[in-house]
Amino acid sequence: QVQVEESGGGFVQPGESLRLSCLVSGTSFDQFAVGWFRQAPGKQREMVAQIGFLGTTRYADSVMGRFTISSDIGKNTVYLQMDNLNSEDTAAYYCKYTASSSGDVWGQGTQVTVSA
Repeated sequence: QVQVEESGGGFVQPGESLRLSCLVSGTSFDQFAVGWFRQAPGKQREMVAQIGFLGTTRYADSVMGRFTISSDIGKNTVYLQMDNLNSEDTAAYYCKYTASSSGDVWGQGTQVTVSA
């Protein structure tokens, strides 16, 4: 059974950085895709970044150049490095693991708050 767990959220001031981690257990990083999503209260959930098992990446226009998604295969972990954060980045961030055998598996979320 695949499980997903996010960590690394917190409270930061504008211009600072955070790195989120997504630990995937119960499977390997073979033929997978992992996406980071975020959702603020009262707003729709949006895709932030995605990475495939071959290392291909995609980013939302709003975070292009500021966020970087990467993976550590040995640790079954996907990271989201978030630089130059601003108030619009405040949201709950969720990790989603996708594979043909498991479908979509979501983590519980981690809160990111950016405020002066």
